[in-house]
Amino acid sequence: MAARLLPVLLAVLLAGLAVLAGAGSAGAHAALTGSDPQQDSVVEQAPKEVSLTFSEQIAVDEDAIRVLDPAGNRVDTEETPRSLGSGGAQYAVKLRAGLPDGTFTVAYQVVSADSHPVAGAFTFSIGAPSETSAAVPDQASGGGAVGALYGIARYLSYAGFTLLVGGAAFVLACWPRGAGVRPMQRLVAFSWVGLTAATLAMLLLRGPYAGSGRLGDVFDLEVLGGVLETKTGAALVSRLLLLAAAALFVAVLFGAYARREDPKERRDLTFGLAIGGTVVAAGLAATWAMSEHASTGLQAGIAMPVDVLHLLAVAAWLGGLTALLVALYRGPAVERAAVRRFSRVAFGSVVVLALTGLYQSWRQVGSWSALTGTSYGQLLLVKIGLVALLVAVAGLSRRWTGRLGEAPGDTGAQGPEGEGASAPNSTEAATDSAPDSGDGERSEVVVATAEASERAEAERPAAGQGAEAEAGAPGAESAATARVPVQADPAREAQLRRQREAASAATRKKRRDGDPERSGLRRSVLLEAGIAVVVLAVTTVLTTTEPGRTEEEAAAGTSAPAAQQQGPVSLTVPFDTGGKDGKGTVLLDVDPGRSGDNALHVYVQDPGKEPLDVPEVKVALTLKAQELGPLAAPLERISEGHWSATGVQIPLAGSWTVAVTVRTSDIDQVTVSKNARIG
Repeated sequence: MAARLLPVLLAVLLAGLAVLAGAGSAGAHAALTGSDPQQDSVVEQAPKEVSLTFSEQIAVDEDAIRVLDPAGNRVDTEETPRSLGSGGAQYAVKLRAGLPDGTFTVAYQVVSADSHPVAGAFTFSIGAPSETSAAVPDQASGGGAVGALYGIARYLSYAGFTLLVGGAAFVLACWPRGAGVRPMQRLVAFSWVGLTAATLAMLLLRGPYAGSGRLGDVFDLEVLGGVLETKTGAALVSRLLLLAAAALFVAVLFGAYARREDPKERRDLTFGLAIGGTVVAAGLAATWAMSEHASTGLQAGIAMPVDVLHLLAVAAWLGGLTALLVALYRGPAVERAAVRRFSRVAFGSVVVLALTGLYQSWRQVGSWSALTGTSYGQLLLVKIGLVALLVAVAGLSRRWTGRLGEAPGDTGAQGPEGEGASAPNSTEAATDSAPDSGDGERSEVVVATAEASERAEAERPAAGQGAEAEAGAPGAESAATARVPVQADPAREAQLRRQREAASAATRKKRRDGDPERSGLRRSVLLEAGIAVVVLAVTTVLTTTEPGRTEEEAAAGTSAPAAQQQGPVSLTVPFDTGGKDGKGTVLLDVDPGRSGDNALHVYVQDPGKEPLDVPEVKVALTLKAQELGPLAAPLERISEGHWSATGVQIPLAGSWTVAVTVRTSDIDQVTVSKNARIG
């Protein structure tokens, strides 16, 4: 029953993984922290150039930054943006001379240092804001069908690396007998195929993913050539080359190593495979470290080797856990010593994960506010909680391991490692090759078939002897001669032997599956594997999410008015004109509450918070720091106690003084003011 539930559980987990892939595919890692002219600002004279500043190093091409006039025409010189220094994080484009007044749109599409595409747009105005028909792409860079396919390939590549490295390490370090077990061979081989296919897909999709977003550009050789010149392209090509070496490692592990019987030869080959496998695994992990988060930002020289250790620890733990699960459900009986060896490997991996994860968290988050107030920090908290749960379940598995006794068939000859390392005997081989139904029906059918065949074989000579007795002695000689071919038929004997071995293997498997300690271990390991898949999915989402430190730095940049925008502004100002019905409150809303066009709504209420109809209301805005104003807002009466104005121009962001004049009669009026941050 458990074996039948396993595919269902894996399907559910893969479906959840696909949902997470869709949720995380639009993440960006370089944030726009400043621009000149500033976003939504109004300048008196046309600038000679437009410059953008990002939170980290970026890569640009000739169309990375475009400036469009109110009619949607390009007004930049259409040259490749020039770097202004700042470590490749600041670029500028020159503008044509004689630009008219109006609102201009700046659209950008760049690639951050950690390989993720970043796109966006903002506006500024010359002289005064105006209507604009400039259109920018609705689809963000890295989105659409190309983004979805690239995201799926990323998930498959992480999963393939984890299972390939973890599965091979489990066989080599914990269960050498597993090198001859077909399900283990399939697990590692399919992982290699999946990782290779995902890497090829990422290489082909990388160009349109970071650029046009068109699926038709996948096989454009010019686009592919541009990808090969980037850091990400070099990392993907290096990964493919290392996978060729990994294929040789897998072939030796499940070929020559599985067939070695001499203890010294096996020990020497184990040492060589361990050294070579570690080098290849570290190289594969480095292809991620050199092209993603670890390669940029603080202490990149330390972060990259730490990231390699982190990925190897993930593979040893989660990949080895999956291999153990396959061994428990699909392979012959796993020795207690093998499970205990993996338990020690998993414990060491968790220690490495904790230390490297702590460093990476500090580097990417940097503060408690970023940990709790950013998407990256919140995902990190989810991952920490899942890992804590996984460790708790792993503790339960360790308890089952301590209670695990040797199952029938686990007492084979001792190999070079001294604990059941020899190849399976004939009965175990039959178990491995026979279908793994996991129930008793097959064993009963096979046993009945074998017994029936044996009875038929036994009854055939007896019937012949009876006939010969009736026919007399001369017939006995001929009957004996006729019986010789039947008894010496090799095909018949081989068939009977296979039936007996299959029946014996099915009986042993049924008895093995009935072991309560081993069943408890299988259930706890299955639960571990389920949680591990979710942890791996959350980890992959983290790699496509803007780090908390970067997000906070972008939000704190004073040069970017978008970061200062606080949304609609609401003010409550009490007044007292001194006459009859002269007291009340003015409620004032400024929407959207930023530089540029705004709508103004004024509500006048009496002390009972009921609408108060007054003859006149005036509003004026003053920015004392820039000596702007007072700017009068042309209010119109909408209904009793409600006045409004549209198209109110607020040229700059800052701390504005809002002055409200309320007249309640021909002679009674008062002016009250309040400061508000707008923009």
